[in-house]
Amino acid sequence: HVQLVESGGGSVQTGGSLRLACAVSGYTGSLGCMGWFRQAPGKMREGIGSIDSDLRTIYADSVKGRFTISRDSAKNILYLQMHSLKPEDTATYYCAAPMGDWYSLSFVRRAPLSENAYSYWGQGTQVTVS
Repeated sequence: HVQLVESGGGSVQTGGSLRLACAVSGYTGSLGCMGWFRQAPGKMREGIGSIDSDLRTIYADSVKGRFTISRDSAKNILYLQMHSLKPEDTATYYCAAPMGDWYSLSFVRRAPLSENAYSYWGQGTQVTVS
């Protein structure tokens, strides 16, 4: 039973920083690429970044230069460090992992910011910037 649990959300003033964490348990095999997504009220879920097993990262333009994704592969923890936060960053933030089969791992490599590439999701953590 795969579980992803996010933590670290909260309220922060404009220009502030937060670090989110995502702990993964129950996953067998290599995690491969993992992603961070967010969803603001009334908006579609947005892929904001991903990191693969070689620690290569991809970011959406909306967060590039402000957000950094990292992972502790030994502990199966994914991180999202957020700096220079803006009110438009207010959203529920989710981490996601793909299924471990060959097709899913290939798909996520080709579309790392697509929510369709991921099968396992955390419950989300709220980030509010004012």
